[in-house]
Amino acid sequence: MTRAWTEFVAAVSDVVPLPLLTLLLFVAAGIAGALWYWFPAWVPRRLPRLRMPSWRPRRPRWRRRKAAAEAAPIVEPEPTPVPELPAAELASLADRRAAEGRYAEAVRERLRATVRHLVEHAVVGHRPDWTVTELAGAAGQALPPAAAPLGEAATVFSDIWYAQRPATADDDARMRALAAGVKEAVR
Repeated sequence: MTRAWTEFVAAVSDVVPLPLLTLLLFVAAGIAGALWYWFPAWVPRRLPRLRMPSWRPRRPRWRRRKAAAEAAPIVEPEPTPVPELPAAELASLADRRAAEGRYAEAVRERLRATVRHLVEHAVVGHRPDWTVTELAGAAGQALPPAAAPLGEAATVFSDIWYAQRPATADDDARMRALAAGVKEAVR
């Protein structure tokens, strides 16, 4: 073994000088060490382990995944139903929130009361997946006099809940006036 190693080193040193070869080996070791230290995403997280062959061959990984997917179908959880409160009860809840000084929640409940009022009077259908802007647009097309107050109510609601502007008593008073305007338009 030592003679073969000596001949190998002699053959390599004829092509590449030994000091340069040593430097190249140190550079390669440094690069490998740096790559191992930072462990980028292209290196697999779980390195394969050597295993002794068992009496039965294992399925390829992609077949195991396919079999697992077929065996256990994905079951979507049922959405929890939102209690269907009448518009008057939602408006009362908005009044209580405003009296407690929780104006952002009062604005939200007042908008819910307005939407429930529109649903109760069959201006729009019950669609829980609508955004406030979509609802205002659909109700405005079905009932043009309600378009302006609903659009402004959607803006007030969006500014408070999405832009995270602090709600004030003026916002609650504005929502009361807009809700009254929508109720007048429905009549």
